[in-house]
Amino acid sequence: MVIEVRLYATLRRYSPASATGIVMVDVPDGITVDELLAEMEIDRNEVKMIMVNGIHSDGNRMLADGDRVGLFPPVGGG
Repeated sequence: MVIEVRLYATLRRYSPASATGIVMVDVPDGITVDELLAEMEIDRNEVKMIMVNGIHSDGNRMLADGDRVGLFPPVGGG
């Protein structure tokens, strides 16, 4: 199945070929978000917020073909 992964801010460095941070990833059926992160070699500690199809989610969420996953790092500022 194919998942669209959008990497934001500092997480874009995990994008292999796209300066925009949007990556299409072919993954096995029944994969979770945490398993997707491991497959993409993204450090889970660097991901603060996960969105699946525009809805806040967690790493245990099972993905389906065509899902859109947004990954956000912690945000700092003041």
